Amino acid sequence: MTHEVLSMLLGVRRSGVTTIAGAFQQQGLIHHGGGRITITDRAGLERATCECYHAIQSVFGRLLPLGPCQEPEAAA
Repeated sequence: MTHEVLSMLLGVRRSGVTTIAGAFQQQGLIHHGGGRITITDRAGLERATCECYHAIQSVFGRLLPLGPCQEPEAAA
């Protein structure tokens, strides 16, 4: 995913994505290059976010109680 695409998804300027991606990479939280972003320290990345991340996670947890890789249990 390029910085341009990510900026459009987030509704921010590309230069902002480039700046923060560079800062996160210097902190060892992500690695980015060649159109790929790899999270190398998820816990650290979560700590670096504002309270919005946890608020959104909470809402998604209520709306979509199953994780992306979980299957609903079969009805007995």
